[in-house]
Amino acid sequence: MLPTKEEMTAALRIRQGEELTEKFSRSTVAVCGLGGLGSNIAISLARAGVGRLILIDFDKIDITNLHRQQYKAEQVGMYKTAALSDNLREIAPYTEFVCHTTRIDEDNAVGILKDADVICEAFDAADSKAMLINTVRSQLPHKYIIAASGMAGWGSVNDIKTRRVSKGFYICGDGKSDVLTSASLLSSRVMACAAHEAHMVLRLLSGEEDA
Repeated sequence: MLPTKEEMTAALRIRQGEELTEKFSRSTVAVCGLGGLGSNIAISLARAGVGRLILIDFDKIDITNLHRQQYKAEQVGMYKTAALSDNLREIAPYTEFVCHTTRIDEDNAVGILKDADVICEAFDAADSKAMLINTVRSQLPHKYIIAASGMAGWGSVNDIKTRRVSKGFYICGDGKSDVLTSASLLSSRVMACAAHEAHMVLRLLSGEEDA
C-alpha cells in the first residue's frame, strides 16, 4: 500500500529533523544530465524529500548505460527523462518532477534553470560542462552550481572530494581522472562522486556553504 504524503513526511522528520525536512520540501534542484552522475544525484535528492526536481537530458537509454545509471533493462530505448521520472515516482511519489527532454545550451539554459535553487552539472563532455558553468556564473550569478571533475578509473574513492571554487560554485571529484583516457568507468566510483554532489546540494539547502 502506498504511504500517504503525511506518512512519508513524518518518516523523513524522524531521520532528518523537522527543520531540514521542511527546507528540502520547499526547494527546487535542477539536474543537468541524467547519466551515471545525474541519475544517482536525483535519486539521493528524491529520497531526502527535495520538493521539486528539474530533470534535463536529450538522450535515450542504451544497454551500456545499465552498468552505472539508475535505469532498468526494460527501459532501454526510452528517453532518460521519462524513465528516470518513472523510477523516481516509485521512490518519492509526492515529489514534483519537471522534465526537459532537450539538449541544454546557452540559448535555453536560463529559461530552464531560472526557478532552481541549486543546479547540478552532470555531463560527460568537457565543452558541455564549461558551457553550463559559464552560463550560470554569468547569467544566473545568484544561483548555486555544483559540477564534477574526475571520477574514472580504479583509484580510491577517498580521492574524490568536494571543494568550493568560489562563492556559489563547487566541484566534486578527484580533479584528475578522465573517462576518455582511463581504461575504466566504474559504477561505484561514479556513485561516490554523485553522492558528493547530492550531499553538497543538501548542505546548501540547509544553509551550510562550506564544502
